[in-house]
Amino acid sequence: MGQDEPDLYRDTWVRYLGYANEVGESFRPLVPVPVVWASYAVATAYVTADAIDKGRKAATVSATPSSPPCRSLPTLPLTPVSPQVHAQDPTRVGVAVVDTFVWQSLASVAIPGFTINRLCAASLALLGSLTRWPLPVRRWTTTALGLAAIPLIITPIDRSVDFLMDSSLRKLYGTPGEPPTSH
Repeated sequence: MGQDEPDLYRDTWVRYLGYANEVGESFRPLVPVPVVWASYAVATAYVTADAIDKGRKAATVSATPSSPPCRSLPTLPLTPVSPQVHAQDPTRVGVAVVDTFVWQSLASVAIPGFTINRLCAASLALLGSLTRWPLPVRRWTTTALGLAAIPLIITPIDRSVDFLMDSSLRKLYGTPGEPPTSH
């Protein structure tokens, strides 16, 4: 994949599927709990697809020779689907998949979902104790607050997960891997 080609999971509308659980958490006061869980399924599917995609890209990159081939040995053509591609550097592929999956799981699902859940729970409780608004108004207000908070929490969470990963997991595999691009 060339440098100029957009990343399907980072540069297109598909990226918004990673926000599904935050939207689900925002609507928790209004919808049945299975709808919220379905939003987590959508976000988790997005995270998994992105991790697989990054693994495939790493396999393709690892198959590209970094230096000119030796003239004394015949070179075999490598395609992204050939077994030689995956045999080239399975560690690189594994690191790409694990790094992307862990980063996305934390930055797109776990931490934002927890944050919006707690924000909405606290705002619903505060509105119940501080106002005399009817319950449907408090629920819709809570949902609006949750939705409004999503763009505000993304960058701080992404940067925090970058720091956490750089300080822990990425030290284990020895490469200061390029952290996934923030949403």
